[in-house]
Amino acid sequence: MGIFLVGMVLMVVISGFGVFYLTKAIGKFGWIQRLSGENRRKNRSISAALLLGFLALFTALLSFLDAVVILLHILFFFLAFGPLCRWIERKNGQGKIYRQAWLALAAAGVYLLLGYYQCVHVRKTEYTLSTEKPLETLRIAVLADAHIGATFDGAGFASHVRTIRQQAPDLILIPGDFVDESTKYSDLLTACEALAEAAPKYGVWFAYGNHDKGYLNRRDFSPVKLAQTLKENGIHILEDEVAQLGKLCIVGRQDAGVRSRRDLSELLEGIPADSYIIVLDHQPTDYENEAATAADLVVSGHTHGGQMIPLNLIGEWFGGNNRSYGYERRSGTDFVVTSGISDWVLHFKTGTHSEYVLLTVTAP
Repeated sequence: MGIFLVGMVLMVVISGFGVFYLTKAIGKFGWIQRLSGENRRKNRSISAALLLGFLALFTALLSFLDAVVILLHILFFFLAFGPLCRWIERKNGQGKIYRQAWLALAAAGVYLLLGYYQCVHVRKTEYTLSTEKPLETLRIAVLADAHIGATFDGAGFASHVRTIRQQAPDLILIPGDFVDESTKYSDLLTACEALAEAAPKYGVWFAYGNHDKGYLNRRDFSPVKLAQTLKENGIHILEDEVAQLGKLCIVGRQDAGVRSRRDLSELLEGIPADSYIIVLDHQPTDYENEAATAADLVVSGHTHGGQMIPLNLIGEWFGGNNRSYGYERRSGTDFVVTSGISDWVLHFKTGTHSEYVLLTVTAP
């Protein structure tokens, strides 16, 4: 949460600079200069009105934060193309084309369209793992960070579940942020019914993320209603709990933000040594302790794969999480962090993509 707040403060500061800089930059368009004549104040007023209108438009179409992200990328490309355009002007003269603006707008447009596509288009990411435990080949689907209502509604989620069913998973895991503060109950119900219809061999298992129980209680359902709806549709909830399914052991941890959550070593006391242990832990922040236990596999989400460049690296640089995305193995434990099937608030993923994960675990 600390890194999130620092990021928000930086975004506000940079956005303030961006509004100031872009207001001046927009005023260099020839048609604005002709409208304002020699009146500098009028020039700034027209430019500021255009910029605020732009922000209002994308706030209405997407969200305020999306509009800010678009603004920041336009600012970045304006600054990036500045030196190049000044060099061209020194070589060839000023010319009639405002090169910096058109290059910046074109580059930002292409870059963000790609980021939008990577956010709303869901890929399949596959990993093959191995174990020495006595386990039949196991296919696991991981669906994290659905944030239902963010980039798709309940029907959209149901469509993705139907795609996943075609992969014939034995087990579906949901390591948190199934819903968020803006999810509607009708969409929650549709999504849960889709998971019930999937009916994998070993069931659907859920552990809470930081958004699932809600922060501001703006939803039309309570945390109690969420739990009730999940259970009524056969979705198993694990809150610092363990479920033993023959040689398969599934552990669901409370979110890392819950002060009372128990250590994984404590949860695994008494588990048979030959069990293949899968841990659902929403935030990838406890790798050292988890690798020191008998856990075989830990699946997480939360990071959204780092979301956007350069945020996809900041979490690891500043110790906010052990890994932003992907697979690694520590001391015999496999760790997988998914970028999530959807997003929260923003509709852009420039540093990663949306996905569901399919794991195949093989034994000798």
